[in-house]
Amino acid sequence: MPSLADPPIADFLAPALAGGLLAALICGVVGTWVVIRGMAFFGEAIGHGMLPGVAVATVLGLPVLVGGALSAVVMSGLIGLLQRRGRLSYDTSIGLLFVGMLSLGVIVVSHSRTFATDATVMLFGDILAIGVSEILVLGVTAALTIAVAVAFHRPFVAVAFDARIAQALGLRPQLAKLLQVGLVTLAVVASYKAVGSLLVVGLLLAPSVAASPWTTRIPFRMCAAVGFGGAAVVLGLLVSWYASTATGASIAASAILLAFSSAVAHRMWDRTRSQPLTDRKREKQS
Repeated sequence: MPSLADPPIADFLAPALAGGLLAALICGVVGTWVVIRGMAFFGEAIGHGMLPGVAVATVLGLPVLVGGALSAVVMSGLIGLLQRRGRLSYDTSIGLLFVGMLSLGVIVVSHSRTFATDATVMLFGDILAIGVSEILVLGVTAALTIAVAVAFHRPFVAVAFDARIAQALGLRPQLAKLLQVGLVTLAVVASYKAVGSLLVVGLLLAPSVAASPWTTRIPFRMCAAVGFGGAAVVLGLLVSWYASTATGASIAASAILLAFSSAVAHRMWDRTRSQPLTDRKREKQS
């Protein structure tokens, strides 16, 4: 069995590992706010919403990230518009829009001769094909994400718990909500190449869910989520390499597995800690 340290393998997987770790960093920071604020469905909608732009860019031979970003922005704007002026509920509006955008994307790509390949990459990503330009985009996105998360930490916290308090404190909750929406959109678009539009939500949610039992402070939770996300990337690449499975799906499945494993481990830890207290109570009673 070949080793990951062998030069051909290391050279082949190094760009994928670098891109995947940067995507894990972005999704770990943004995903923490997604879980705290209950924005999972919105993240899924953005993943679907970028498909028409990616499809048009693919057919026309344009940069897919640009097309995806523009389409995701349009999707985000439509969600906000329907929420403010429509009579439909928030989740119903999102559901209708992301199904519509997904259908539109598939219709556009179906006119391309490379439909099968393009659709697979669109939906599930192609992390092994990541190049220097994609890594650079992920690096810039990671730096911007961290900068925004640090600069607007207080408004984000206030909005997550009570927008009225944020307004009373002069923390501009509407701007904070807009920035959070922008970060989710940016994370989905930037991570598209790594795990695809359908699986990116797994990388957004699972690492933060895995980190949540172990810490109550948001910055520590972000750091733990980044760690779990990085572990999912490494584990997914290993599984994909040795088991010949789809890489993006392997990374997303690894993230979900880590989330479940974290929950089980924390429950066992709680039982281990509580057992001595129970024994002491029994001794006093006896």
